[in-house]
Amino acid sequence: MADVAGYTRLVEADTAGTVAAWQLCRDEVIVPVIEEFNGHIVKLTGDGFLAEFPTIQNAVNAALNMQARLADYPLRFRMGIDLGDIIDDGQDIHGEGVNIAARIEAMAPDGGICITGTVHDAIHNRIDARFTDLGEHVVKHISSPVRVWQWPAENVAIDAESNRTTESGATTDTPSIAVLPFANPAGDPEQADFIDGMTEDLITDLSKVSGLLVVARQSTFAYRDREVTHTTIAGELGVRYLLQGSLRRAGNRVRINAHLIDSTTGNEIWADRYDGSLENVFELQDQVSAEVVQALSVKLSRQESTNLQRVHTANLEAYELFVRARATPYPPVPERIAGAREMFGKVIELDPKFAGGYAGVSWMMSFTQIWGHALDPGIITEAKQLAETACAVDDSFGWAQVTLGMALIPDIQHTKAIEAIRRGLEREPNDAEALVFLGLTLALVGDYEEALRRIDHGIRLNPRFAYGPNLNIRGITCQLAGDYDSAVVCFRENENQHGPVGPPALSFHAAALSELGRIDEMQQRVDRVLTEFPRFSLKDWNFFRIIKNPEIRDRLRRQMQEAGIPSA
Repeated sequence: MADVAGYTRLVEADTAGTVAAWQLCRDEVIVPVIEEFNGHIVKLTGDGFLAEFPTIQNAVNAALNMQARLADYPLRFRMGIDLGDIIDDGQDIHGEGVNIAARIEAMAPDGGICITGTVHDAIHNRIDARFTDLGEHVVKHISSPVRVWQWPAENVAIDAESNRTTESGATTDTPSIAVLPFANPAGDPEQADFIDGMTEDLITDLSKVSGLLVVARQSTFAYRDREVTHTTIAGELGVRYLLQGSLRRAGNRVRINAHLIDSTTGNEIWADRYDGSLENVFELQDQVSAEVVQALSVKLSRQESTNLQRVHTANLEAYELFVRARATPYPPVPERIAGAREMFGKVIELDPKFAGGYAGVSWMMSFTQIWGHALDPGIITEAKQLAETACAVDDSFGWAQVTLGMALIPDIQHTKAIEAIRRGLEREPNDAEALVFLGLTLALVGDYEEALRRIDHGIRLNPRFAYGPNLNIRGITCQLAGDYDSAVVCFRENENQHGPVGPPALSFHAAALSELGRIDEMQQRVDRVLTEFPRFSLKDWNFFRIIKNPEIRDRLRRQMQEAGIPSA
């Protein structure tokens, strides 16, 4: 069973283009490959298809070949495969295996495949592909749990029942949860930022609890207005629990409805309603967070209990603007960086006692000094001072420590940078961006194993963040370590997800392809740099100077030059 990932959203944005792309994929790849492996299409389902094969080896090889060829097409497909007896009524096929294939297809990543344990047992010694064990899942209308395996294995995979990571190395038995965007029952567009801010604050509060795995807002907000089941969302995000609800604001009164759902059963395990005034809305949020923690039987440390009750700002306008500013730099292009910096500056004006504004401006300044060309010692100094101000204003605000670490990177103080980001993670253990930034900093000093572990954990907490730099940073880390095959996988996956592709990613990607002798693909990336970013060059590029080992620094520069990236 297969379908197009995000089909409803794609059709809404461009109906004719999406339908044409689907027909192209069907006629040029799907039908020929299925016939090549002696299968046949039982039916088309509008945005997908159901196919049957005489052997399970043919079915898996067909799926792998289809996904490999579809990588060059504009649509991403998800596929599910099971093995079992069927009943053919002449127009359709029926059976438990068909139902299971449909269910596990929804768990597959975009461009990926999920197979059952039965399939894996039958083909694992006969198929040249590695699958990741996602553990056992409760499948709707199926009495026994189903073990699911996922391809590509490079993706971070989570057992939704035990929440045990199998690829990232960050093993844990803690409950996992995603906070979905709270609904706006009044339909009032003026309340949208207020409601998003409250949802973001719930995620931030729960992220302070080390006994939870909390998915980042960039991934959960991707499900706004999408008509998908709780099982699908939980499978795609790799979590067991979902928190959803609504928020209504009328004059000075606020009502919060919240529901905690166990995705493995579909049961609502806790629900409540909270009424109060606008002045105590943050206290209402604290009550929701506390009850979620209690419902999941999570034990809090004394410091975590204190942190959960800490309100970082009582200024709703400042917090709403801060939430918008945090999302603005992605994808990271100069105009968005400048826009976010301006918004963070306004946060400082609205509430000088809120650390978020100072931390945000510092973050944007550091970003330009890490990835840009115009090295400015004055900006580096100001970025550090602003981050230090944020830490002084509110020591419990984890993002302040993280931005201090980011400001220390272009100042070539790697050890202090790592210490600062770790302090931030002590305050907010589930901060996905902080984990990825820590991984980047560790990679700069040569601790590649720990760097990848941290980056993979960050990706696990933010699996649907298409516009962020996470996959590119993972690719850069692999390239620093000399693992060019893995680097190319990361950069290619970022491109497939329509993630940010600027000069740094293209330059690293081209250099890795050059080292692997894949010259045609290398030239495609070099040509993009030359045509889309004609002002970019390796000369005085700030990133080289923040790599600690001069030999690795020189190796990367030489590889990029040999690939054809302009050096002057």
